[in-house]
Amino acid sequence: MKTFFTPLLFAFKTIRTHKVRTFLTLLGVVIGVFAVVVVTSLGEGVKGFIVGQVESFGTNLIQVEVKIPSTGTMSHENATSRVQGAQITTLTIQDSEAIRRIANVEAVYAGTIGQERATYGVLGKRIMLFGTSADVAQVDANAKLASGRFFTREEDANVARVVVLGSETKETFFGESEAVGELISLKGEKYRVVGVLAPRGTAGFINMDTFTYVPVQTLQKKILGVEYVQFISVKMKDATYETETVADIVALLRKRHDIADPDKDDFAVTSTKEAQKTLESVLGSVTILLLALTSISLIVGGVGIMNVMYVSVSERTSEIGLRKAVGATSRIILQQFLAEAMMMTGVGGVIGILLGVVTVYGLTLFFSVLGFELKLIFTAQSLFLGAGFSMIVGLIFGVAPAIKAASLSPMEALRRE
Repeated sequence: MKTFFTPLLFAFKTIRTHKVRTFLTLLGVVIGVFAVVVVTSLGEGVKGFIVGQVESFGTNLIQVEVKIPSTGTMSHENATSRVQGAQITTLTIQDSEAIRRIANVEAVYAGTIGQERATYGVLGKRIMLFGTSADVAQVDANAKLASGRFFTREEDANVARVVVLGSETKETFFGESEAVGELISLKGEKYRVVGVLAPRGTAGFINMDTFTYVPVQTLQKKILGVEYVQFISVKMKDATYETETVADIVALLRKRHDIADPDKDDFAVTSTKEAQKTLESVLGSVTILLLALTSISLIVGGVGIMNVMYVSVSERTSEIGLRKAVGATSRIILQQFLAEAMMMTGVGGVIGILLGVVTVYGLTLFFSVLGFELKLIFTAQSLFLGAGFSMIVGLIFGVAPAIKAASLSPMEALRRE
């Protein structure tokens, strides 16, 4: 027992004697462990938030979206082309009606998004318009009404000028007054408000309460002047047949779009479960990359510890020689210097973990104030990574100075002094 505690006591006395040097040495380790804890918690929190957002739409959904041919759904080429304004005009309402006839499909809605300036009296604002088929409420369980009703299939087919306002848009134009039955102007024409949506919050960092729902054919023909849609949302009757249903939709659309080569697909079909797996994989990779980057500060801290330990060996040459002369073995000297290095990194690790925990809970509160239900959770993984990294750094960067100290002969050490 004495053999175990003696190196620790010597290490503690040495660290306490050089407080400023110890503090500066610890700083790199503290910052590194702090970064590891925060990045790990942030990665898990963001992953849980985004996957939860996808789940909130339902686990029995399939999404059909337009895609640049010869590119991957999640590829850089597809995203860049879309951002630069490339349009795929082959996905249509008729495609959604064909999908509706697949055996395992319960409900479908085709959708597209646009913007237009809306006015009511003297008030005017550019608003987001969400063009959908009448079955949107059957597919999207989160699209709930606070008052009024959704538009009907007949109104969509007849290009009726009706809208359902998001809760924030309703507050902007009508405040506390009743909106149902009132008229707003879009592109010089009057549109009757037939419903108001209940507050919904954000979905994938998009504030859904600012959207105004419009019959998709009304948005196409009266406002945007297009014939195509951007996506089709599908609700399955039985989610256990997800793979077969996705395959049926893909085969149907290839036939309708006259596509023989799968690489030429101008659409992408993704189920909710598949989207979750993809997001988890991508976010996991990003978290690992960030951990690798934050580990650089731990390496810098480790190099600092090694330099300080080398200086300490030089300063205490006579002490080492004297201790060896009175019976201390090389093993004890080695243990003492290793204990110093690991004690410093251990203390730095504890401080870094504590600062990380405080920051994690502070960021959770901050996101909550902003309206995002993004919870950063301090997990056992964060604890083990933070503590493990700090101790490994202490061990690795403390070995060389410890070996140097242990290898000094008593006569040589005393002669140097």
